[in-house]
Amino acid sequence: MTTPSWHITADLDQFLGLAGDFLQSRPAPHTLQLTVTDALRRRGTHIYGDGDPQFGVLEHDGTVTATFFRTPPGRLMPTRLTPAEAEALAAQLVDRGIELPGIMAEQDTASTFAEAWRRRTGAVPEISVRQRLYRLAELTIPHPSPPGRPRVAVAKDREQLMRWHGEFVEAIGERGAMIGSAEWADARISYGGVTLWETSDGTPVSMAGVTAKVAGQIRVAPVYTPADLRGRGYAGAATAEVSRAAREAGAAEVLLFTDLANPTSNALYQRIGYRPVADFTAYDFGHDNGQR
Repeated sequence: MTTPSWHITADLDQFLGLAGDFLQSRPAPHTLQLTVTDALRRRGTHIYGDGDPQFGVLEHDGTVTATFFRTPPGRLMPTRLTPAEAEALAAQLVDRGIELPGIMAEQDTASTFAEAWRRRTGAVPEISVRQRLYRLAELTIPHPSPPGRPRVAVAKDREQLMRWHGEFVEAIGERGAMIGSAEWADARISYGGVTLWETSDGTPVSMAGVTAKVAGQIRVAPVYTPADLRGRGYAGAATAEVSRAAREAGAAEVLLFTDLANPTSNALYQRIGYRPVADFTAYDFGHDNGQR
């Protein structure tokens, strides 16, 4: 059997030319690849950090079967891989001298690659977070609705969005792998990508963001309410509003990720109408006895 060989490139256009149809063929499980590469195409390839992004495409008999991307300093993010594909990818990355901080992928792919990486490098994989991808079925607006109303964030809200994005990133512990708060706020304002829930006096109390529509899908992210304002229904109301708006905008798939360690948010999104698609796991690669 021929060992799978990955085509690895730093050229985003080349990657999308090879992999675009494959990614769009399964927009729900490929949502991270679609939304991140779309953001890189629209906003520039260094929005997530100074390092050059890396992309990979795997073909069998001229047909693309898997891809990956990485935006340093973030983790490797592949589509679903067979065990043989994961082994081949680990081997090629090690041969190229590429070091990885971790991987984020569907659960089986992440665990298989993490084990392959451990055997080849001595790195110690540690689970960082387990997430569940949900797809909106029939939207159910929460009742009773909390006091207040939704409003799409505009330029005057930039400082508020930056502050809340920073707090959100700090809370989930992913500061080194995400877009800067100023860049994020500017990008979202440019296409109406954040909805605020505000009280009757106009005070913002929660936010729900959405990615730009690509391949017919929109993903809700992030949803954030300051700690002292939680438990009042604001996040559910804001999420329901952006979900409704996404459907009205023509999205065939409305998606979101939740942290499986947070039963409150998982229960909330299911009450709104979201149903599980797949589980994802993020591993961080530590070091063992001075090895890579």
